[in-house]
Amino acid sequence: MDTLVSVVKSHPGPAVLVFALIFRLIHRLLQRLPVPKVVKQDDTHTWKWKNLSVSMVHSLLTGTWAMTCAAIWPETLRNLHSFHTPLSYLLVCVSTGYFVQDAGDIILTGHAKASWGFLLHHVLVISCFMYTLYTEVYVAGAVVALFVEVNSVTLHLRLLLKLADDRCSFTYYINKHINIITYVTFRLGTQFYLTWYIIQNYAWLDHALYFLISIIMMNIMMLVYFYRLVRADFFPRKKEKSVGQNGACNNNSKKFPCD
Repeated sequence: MDTLVSVVKSHPGPAVLVFALIFRLIHRLLQRLPVPKVVKQDDTHTWKWKNLSVSMVHSLLTGTWAMTCAAIWPETLRNLHSFHTPLSYLLVCVSTGYFVQDAGDIILTGHAKASWGFLLHHVLVISCFMYTLYTEVYVAGAVVALFVEVNSVTLHLRLLLKLADDRCSFTYYINKHINIITYVTFRLGTQFYLTWYIIQNYAWLDHALYFLISIIMMNIMMLVYFYRLVRADFFPRKKEKSVGQNGACNNNSKKFPCD
């Protein structure tokens, strides 16, 4: 492990590209798995399914990895600027590789215009993470930032169920409640903690202004999406309601909010 991390630290840029290629290989392998028939009927939905499948792998891996790092080394939560371990550094490098791969997938498949919000998010994350990899500061901060991937698991599952036209299932009903809890806890909670840390230590942190602006931009994006998420899953328009109190579908409607 130490040897691998030493090589990665010596060449962070090429290492990120290698991990991006690995995630691209995962993308290819996932294409062999069966896809719901309703998804195959639409090219955009097919692309989204494949894209979300890779994102799910990244979220399961990095979310678990980040929480493990914090559990084993509690200093990760206290010293976001200077503390890091070989395992946490490698985590940031792996995750950066995924975001590079995903940004490339969005652009090269012609979905950049429709997914500009995701691209903006990816650019902010990649720039912050690459700074971290080259300077070896804020590694712990990047690890804490990856706590949001815990929520991404339920968020991706929600979208996969919607693509599979399974929005009236009990699974969707349960997941949407868990999703809100993890969104508040692991996504908003994490972002607000990072924001507080930078503001609290603004006077001495390296490039604090850039990181503060980046985090504030992501905070705004996440709050807007949270509003849309709550509105779609819990306060849909009357004509769009298709889920009963027990999670079952109403027979007279097949519509569901698209947020």
